[in-house]
Amino acid sequence: MSGQMMPPGLYIVATPIGNLRDMTLRAIDVLSAADLIACEDTRVSGKLLSHFGINAATISYNDHNGEQRRPAIFKALAEGKRVALVSDAGTPLVSDPGYKLVRDAIEQGFYVTALPGASSVMAALCVAGLPTDRFFFAGFLPAKQEAARSCIQELRQVPATLIWFESARRLEESLALLLEELGDRPAAVVRELTKLFEEAQRGSLSELLAHYREKGEPKGEVVLLVGAPQAQAFSQEDISTKLALLLKSQSVKEASSIVSEETGLPRKEVYTLALKIMKDNDNQ
Repeated sequence: MSGQMMPPGLYIVATPIGNLRDMTLRAIDVLSAADLIACEDTRVSGKLLSHFGINAATISYNDHNGEQRRPAIFKALAEGKRVALVSDAGTPLVSDPGYKLVRDAIEQGFYVTALPGASSVMAALCVAGLPTDRFFFAGFLPAKQEAARSCIQELRQVPATLIWFESARRLEESLALLLEELGDRPAAVVRELTKLFEEAQRGSLSELLAHYREKGEPKGEVVLLVGAPQAQAFSQEDISTKLALLLKSQSVKEASSIVSEETGLPRKEVYTLALKIMKDNDNQ
């Protein structure tokens, strides 16, 4: 892609997460034609750019200096320049800096586009052997145990495969916490994606915990995936009984919310049933 064919604006460019051959041809074209490349770490990106013979000007842009760097980037955009944003690896904005830059660029009316490519979230999901039709990416588990516990509890009833980034050092502790809070669900630990020692360990949370307690702390970056809660079979009679009991002390809205969470049924459906029970009670 020549500079003439590339309109001014902000280009969000995915880069390899390990294997340099995962760099897309379009990413090479855009980075080669960019007037400025905003890098999470210019030293890390410098190695990638050098490998592909890209000599564009670079500027660091990360969580620590974003506030100071954005004015310079917007000045370049206002001058009609082409600015590319890259993270150290993978797709920018996925647990990497860039959200505020994109948000403000959109608000100021600049052209913003994305070049899809490598993503450890999607790669891990593809090899985990867990359902892929619905998934919830929750970023990094908090480092402190109580904060991590609260995070897990909030997602307990999400009907989707759950995905977290985790450090190898905290993996055993996190697996134990997930087992305690979620029960023994199917799960996978995927590490070193696209690299020489790529590995995917699959099994129940208890099996994975036992494996890493025996083998010890793994090396490399880890993606942790856990299956959705198993749907329980509740008869109409069970649901009506639960609602009737709750409606003695709770509002229709509160009772419906509780039963919906416990059964996995749509809240609207449960709410309609709760209203019917209330109406039947009034008519008795």
